[in-house]
Amino acid sequence: MGSLARVGRLSITLAAAALLICSAQPSWAANRSVAAATCGRNCLTRLMTDYLDALVSGDHSRLRVIPSVRFTEDQRELKFGSDGIWRHKVGLTPYRFDIIDVRAGIAAGLVKVRIDGKPALLALRLLTRDGRISGVESIVVHSQAEGMIFNVDAIKSLSHAMALTPPASERNSRDEMIAIASRYPRGLQAGSFVKVDVPFAPEAYRFENGRLMAGPGCTFFRGCEHIKTQRIPTLSKLVYRVAAVDERQGVVLIRMDFGPGSVFEAPDRPKGQSLSVFEAFKVYGGQIHAVEAFMKVKPADQPLGWE
Repeated sequence: MGSLARVGRLSITLAAAALLICSAQPSWAANRSVAAATCGRNCLTRLMTDYLDALVSGDHSRLRVIPSVRFTEDQRELKFGSDGIWRHKVGLTPYRFDIIDVRAGIAAGLVKVRIDGKPALLALRLLTRDGRISGVESIVVHSQAEGMIFNVDAIKSLSHAMALTPPASERNSRDEMIAIASRYPRGLQAGSFVKVDVPFAPEAYRFENGRLMAGPGCTFFRGCEHIKTQRIPTLSKLVYRVAAVDERQGVVLIRMDFGPGSVFEAPDRPKGQSLSVFEAFKVYGGQIHAVEAFMKVKPADQPLGWE
């Protein structure tokens, strides 16, 4: 487990990394205090609940939204309330993982739903302004063909690791959390988590689309039980941005486009594909304790948007 001593050893490196990362943050970072003043944690959580309930009812008319609310699904601009997932019959399941960023006014989540009676994965990010939804960024994964990895039946309830609220003595600052989590995509870019010294806790694991892909108990491929030293591809063209930071729960959500080479080519699969990813990192005590993600195949030349 992490410790304050571990934080101390990392502090100089993390401070330098945080300066670089914060300088590249999007414009919403400058408006954190305004967002927090108008919609706190309970307000943001309620907006997420209201949004999911509206999907189930198929009626968005009672949602608190700005008139020009922006809606994207699978990197495409769609009409809010009538296109994409809104065209289907949606049901909820017990699995819902909220990531609440009070300072940025963002409610994000990884949610298992049923679409037209079949299980699917929904990752979304609600941007807010004055207590109303101003934007929705989402992906919907319906099948293994769309997700490449898809073990949806294994997604039943929020894991103990992600549900844990870190004690105050173990919490890192917002900038430290971002710097720690950002080492992960940098490791993918370098083709090695060892080279960039990603600070994984001993029990750290990676769970993607319902499949244990790294950490204790992993049997997906040889060596995957060791998340830091396992073999990974070199994704030099991977791009990423911080999507939300839940400071109380110690979670950083990073939006990633894995880039060319992230999807194995096969005779039955189109060429030139990439992975669109919402990846959540449990960060406290100066270490990454868990990694959980929803991901979907997309054209490699299709940008994520929202930069």
